[in-house]
Amino acid sequence: MNTAMQHLQPVSVVIVNHNAGSLIIQCVQAALEQAQEVIVVDNASADSSSDNLRRCFSQNSRFSLILSDRNLGFSAGCNRGMVAATQPYILFLNPDCLLSAESLKIMVEALQSNSAIGMVGGYLINPDGSEQGGGRRAIPSPWRAFVRGFGLYRLQKFWPHLFFDFHLHTQPLPIKPIEVEAISGALMLVRRDAIHAVGGWDEGYFLHCEDLDLCLRFSEKKWKIIFVPNAPVTHFQGTCSHTRPYFVAWHKHRGMVRFYQKFFRQHYPIYVMGLITGGVWLRFGISVLFYAARDIYQWLRFKHE
Repeated sequence: MNTAMQHLQPVSVVIVNHNAGSLIIQCVQAALEQAQEVIVVDNASADSSSDNLRRCFSQNSRFSLILSDRNLGFSAGCNRGMVAATQPYILFLNPDCLLSAESLKIMVEALQSNSAIGMVGGYLINPDGSEQGGGRRAIPSPWRAFVRGFGLYRLQKFWPHLFFDFHLHTQPLPIKPIEVEAISGALMLVRRDAIHAVGGWDEGYFLHCEDLDLCLRFSEKKWKIIFVPNAPVTHFQGTCSHTRPYFVAWHKHRGMVRFYQKFFRQHYPIYVMGLITGGVWLRFGISVLFYAARDIYQWLRFKHE
């Protein structure tokens, strides 16, 4: 085995692609430089991304491309890639994420540091270098979501336990790995045996909230979830979804309803759950109105130019 291969991590990188464009080539290239195996599950992309992947990587024995004849959704795509994975650790990586040098090695070392750790997330950053929301967070319980939605998190400095903000990226970056309740599905390194033990990704979600679901199920099985601050990964958020805002908004809010019903229905009175569900769909309605107003404004600008 040559020196380059010896430095590859015992990781299967699973990337679910749907119209990611040219960025996925950079994503796969960066992953191949650090991982033993890269698997792309293409969810019926209509752009040239799957053809570009074949052209660039078909001769690489550590790369494989799984084609779906329809868009199965993110969870189902992850499960298909997971079944094909051969390594003891699996990194679920968005096609609009670029691994920095040594970032995967640092994440693997964190995962291997304690057998109780089942999941690790790195330091998700925006292209400008700022920390991205979602990379480290707490579970947005109904009360926490209420606090965030109505701006009550601003009272956290006075009553930190009551008005806790689940977006942890607003806090100072820790100097060492810390345990958190949840990380982002855009960058999620797991033990293969751990994710098999919890049953894989819930395919009842099409897009959004499936990562929170997986984190909760890891916690229920007593697996620790760790955020690693010195493993930066750039996430060009929204690359695959910005052209379909209504589609994404629908599945995002549908996922939120499923998440709250699945995990909190037994802990809150039925009228509270009704208010939560109504609030989610009200938020969806507001999102649709916002996108519609934006589209009309852009159409009017184009018409008058």
